[in-house]
Amino acid sequence: MGIEVAVEGLTMSFGKQNIWQDVSLTLPAGEVSVMLGPSGTGKTVFLKSLIGLLKPQQGRVLINGVDMVNSPEKDIYETRKLFGLMFQDGALFGSMTLFDNIAFPLREHTRKRESEIRRIVMERIELVGLLGAEGKLPGEISGGMRKRAGLARALVLDPQIVLCDEPDSGLDPVRTAYLSQLLIDLNARIDATMLIVTHNLDIAATVPDNMGMFFRRNLVTFGPREVLLTSEEPVVTQFLAGRREGPIGMSEEKDAATLAAEADAPAPHLTAGPRVIVPQLEPSPGLPPRAAVARRRERVLGMLDRLPPAARAAIQDTYARGGTAPTLTKPAPGSGS
Repeated sequence: MGIEVAVEGLTMSFGKQNIWQDVSLTLPAGEVSVMLGPSGTGKTVFLKSLIGLLKPQQGRVLINGVDMVNSPEKDIYETRKLFGLMFQDGALFGSMTLFDNIAFPLREHTRKRESEIRRIVMERIELVGLLGAEGKLPGEISGGMRKRAGLARALVLDPQIVLCDEPDSGLDPVRTAYLSQLLIDLNARIDATMLIVTHNLDIAATVPDNMGMFFRRNLVTFGPREVLLTSEEPVVTQFLAGRREGPIGMSEEKDAATLAAEADAPAPHLTAGPRVIVPQLEPSPGLPPRAAVARRRERVLGMLDRLPPAARAAIQDTYARGGTAPTLTKPAPGSGS
């Protein structure tokens, strides 16, 4: 089973530029979480801070009692072995075959014999659907295949925490749909704690158990997926609708005058309607159920009275129907959430 990741009061700056401040959240053990946010809001920096590759100025990241910010370097190094990291571009070595790319962490960090390495690598290659391509170079395969090879490499050390940095970048909608299903299938197989950074709304809507969002150097929200998907926060509704009207501008947040002008002239097509929440993906036929589903149900029902009314209604509707995700919810009257 995956490991809980507790983030407490994390603040990161580069020189005078504040990236984000006082970020606190918990990635529940074995569940899939997604972090959204406009470009430039520090989502990738957040991933690198979790694994101890970057050092925030304040706060803690606690994993099995080790603080990835402040603990001795030897403890951080050992804890880092619990992670698998899938980089944006796959980060493959261009001169190595896919097999050798995927085998690299095993050869670098273990003393396993080549026969054992081959067994593990071929298992991971089969897991991500790349059988037959192991002898090819990264330049000889498609972007989607490179992504899957990067994911296979992230899995060879049997990580308990998997971080995916924009796994959909450069992929067309069909390949993104396949990748979304692959991520859910992986969670069903290995029960790892997973955090996916993405801009992709299809992944955000169908994959995670939990969702968060960065904006204006702050964590806007993080919690069960229903909280963000029913939120009436202007930045959340703008991002989820993919529209120009709202706090997010082309370069950064809009100034007060622009927002005021938009408020005085609302666009007719932005009339509020029922909020559709699509079902969460389930594992492919033949795979075991995700162990995270039962754990999440118990956890979320335990916090129900602390959630906004619209999210509460969506969750209650979900479990009343006996499903894993709601199909259609309307914000509760006067909820303002």
